[in-house]
Amino acid sequence: MAASALTLVRGREAHLANLMTSLDRQTRRPDELVIAWMQDAPHEDLPEIAIPVRHVVVPGDPMPLAGARNRAAEAARGETLIFLDVDCVASPTLVESYVGAAASHSHALFLGEVLYLPAGAIDGPLDFARLDARGQVHPSKPAIPALGVRREPNAGELWGLSFALAREDYFAIGGMDESFIGYGGEETDFAARLSGSGIDFYWTAGARAYHQHHPVHVPPLHQFDHILRNAALFHARHGRWCMDYWLGQFRQAGLIDWRDEDRDIRVLRRPDPAEIAAALQPGERLFS
Repeated sequence: MAASALTLVRGREAHLANLMTSLDRQTRRPDELVIAWMQDAPHEDLPEIAIPVRHVVVPGDPMPLAGARNRAAEAARGETLIFLDVDCVASPTLVESYVGAAASHSHALFLGEVLYLPAGAIDGPLDFARLDARGQVHPSKPAIPALGVRREPNAGELWGLSFALAREDYFAIGGMDESFIGYGGEETDFAARLSGSGIDFYWTAGARAYHQHHPVHVPPLHQFDHILRNAALFHARHGRWCMDYWLGQFRQAGLIDWRDEDRDIRVLRRPDPAEIAAALQPGERLFS
């Protein structure tokens, strides 16, 4: 079963180099790496790895996250698509674990554990024992099975950092909805439509990834307009809210009038530049 690893890139040159190196050190390498560049051209001087690398350029502002995933999936040749965020480093068994799970469970989506790294956790060659020791589990995520897979009834557990599914299943529902523009919502919509089509979700042992540190905004005021627009689009499609945690943070900041039972979001005021700058967290903050 051929497997394609796919990632989206804007900036993040050092993070991409670490991701590529980690894929080269897999117990079972992917058959190719497809990079969707959300910028005018690929980075120069990418690492030399023993994996074919193919490039698609999908520029646009705001970042065309849904479109870039679709273009990468269209370019991929593998039966199994492994989506990895450019911030991820893959543990050595990630590809083998996803491919093994996909071989034994048809019409399924597979989720992998992600440990979040503090700033400076990678300061030289990749040391996976060091990453295991320094990485932290996201507090909202469940425990991962020790072996095999475990069914996950909540499709909302899909985050775009690390997941895998059959190429056929990705396109059976039309891929990501490119009506979601900019940050937020497209993954949750994708998960809801997959679940509605009868696809089961599974947590996957051995498919660990490590999230390389970057500064986070709490709340994500720099994405204020995108989050409101995409949350409203999701509600119109599915009759419920997504990104409600962030909507609650915006409400607490006095920016919006909104409750979970509401059908609309009323903007009271937009965040000013000083508030956006103040939301940027220090290096030790791992989660948004």
